[in-house]
Amino acid sequence: MTIEIWSDVMCPFCYIGKRHLEKALEYFPEKDKVKVVWKSFQLNPNMPESSDESVYEYLAKAKGISLEQSMQMHKRVEEMAANAGLDYNFDIAKVANSFKAHRVLQLAKRKNLGDELKETLLEAYFTKGKNTSDTKTLVELANSVGISGDEVELALNEEQFAHYVKQDIEEARQIGIQGVPFFVFDRKYAVSGAQPVEHFKATLEKIQAESSSFINTSPEQGDSCDIEGNC
Repeated sequence: MTIEIWSDVMCPFCYIGKRHLEKALEYFPEKDKVKVVWKSFQLNPNMPESSDESVYEYLAKAKGISLEQSMQMHKRVEEMAANAGLDYNFDIAKVANSFKAHRVLQLAKRKNLGDELKETLLEAYFTKGKNTSDTKTLVELANSVGISGDEVELALNEEQFAHYVKQDIEEARQIGIQGVPFFVFDRKYAVSGAQPVEHFKATLEKIQAESSSFINTSPEQGDSCDIEGNC
C-alpha cells in the first residue's frame, strides 16, 4: 500500500496527523508493506524566510486579530498536540518560509529518507525552535538522517528540486486539495485533516478488504490548515 501525504513543514495539524497515522499503522498487520510518500504543499508561499516577529505576532497580523487571540489559538493547538504525544513550543518557534525545506525533502524522498527527514523537520520547527529556512540549519538536520551537506546544497541550488516541489503543489491543485494534511491511500481513498487514530485504522482496514479504483473526492473533514492559512 502506498500512502501519499500532502503536507507543509509549518502546518501544526500535519504533525498531529502524521502521528495519528503512525499509531493506526501500529495495529495494521500489513504495516511493513506500507510505503509513505511525502508530497510538498505550501500554506503560505509569501511567508518570509525569517522574521523578528514571533509566530504569535505574525498570525495576529496575518489574520487581523489581537495578540491575545493569537496566543490563545496557539495554546489550543499545543494542547491538541500534547494529546497526540507531541511537544509543541510556540514560544520559541521561528517564522520561516517552507520552500527550501521542501526542496531538501524532495532530495530525501529520492534517497528513501523522506519519512526520517519529515519527522526531523517537524520536530525542529514545532519543538526545538529551529529556523527551517536557514541553509545551515537544513544542512544540520539533513546530516542527522544521513544526507551530506553537498547534497543539500545541490537540492537548494539545482532547479530540478524546485520543480519537484512545484509539481507536487500543482498536483494538489488538480485533485482539489484545499488544505493539509491530505492523505491519499493507493489512489483509492482520501482522508483530509488530522483525523483520529480510529478513522485511519478504519480506512486502512477498508482498503485492505476492498478493491476499488477511485479516489473518494469528498473525504470526511478533520483538523487541517487551508491555503488561506486558516488552521
